[in-house]
Amino acid sequence: MAVNVALLQLNSDAAEPAAERVPRALELTRLATSEADLVVLPEMWVAGAFDVYGSKDLAQGLSGPLVNSFRGLAADTNTWLHMGSFAETADHKLYNTSVLIAPTGEIAGLYRKRHLFGIGGPEAELLTAGHEFVVVDSPLGSTGLATCYDLRFPEQFRSLLDLDATAFVMASGWPESRITHWQVLLRARAIENQSWVLACNGVGQQCGVELGGRSAIIDPLGNVVAEAGSGEEVLRASIDPALAHTCRTEFPCLQDR
Repeated sequence: MAVNVALLQLNSDAAEPAAERVPRALELTRLATSEADLVVLPEMWVAGAFDVYGSKDLAQGLSGPLVNSFRGLAADTNTWLHMGSFAETADHKLYNTSVLIAPTGEIAGLYRKRHLFGIGGPEAELLTAGHEFVVVDSPLGSTGLATCYDLRFPEQFRSLLDLDATAFVMASGWPESRITHWQVLLRARAIENQSWVLACNGVGQQCGVELGGRSAIIDPLGNVVAEAGSGEEVLRASIDPALAHTCRTEFPCLQDR
């Protein structure tokens, strides 16, 4: 059965206050649900992926208004929502946390980013790394969750594969300066794991860094089903989750690991 997906490539430019962006993102998400079974948002979009200090100032818990708003929206629209990631406070620590919400409004999956970006940036200094690999049953089938910098570490995706993942969903804040890496690595993770890849990047500038957009939907053969540009947009596609099983049956290279 085909699944309609929508990636909301949201603009999180520093010129827009977070107090205005949050209701705008909720409305854009609501509009995206009209033709989608699953909607995905980018990484740390509330303050912007590279404004880690701003994210810290806006951090909240899982029972806070941000998550509750998306839980309510999922229930109202009967849609799966991956609300991207946000700065989560828990146990006196700060995490970069992605949340997947079921159409009931319940949290179906919670993933705390394992690989914190520490090359000349404050993320690894201010945030705590997660330790769990997360795979959730979703309309895509068995779905592994990842966030941005995780993409550079293929062993994480192999671990998700070992947990029976046939699709990966990723929230990201990938910069324009390295966008060719993004495009190549997304296809590599799809090809080497014979899995769907849905990767939602942001756009806009924070702290002097321009995000690159080019959100993408990649099939298990590595074909680019759909790719966004460099501005705010909703990227849509209708995909067949069973294609991952078909590919693994017709070309069973994973058995030779």
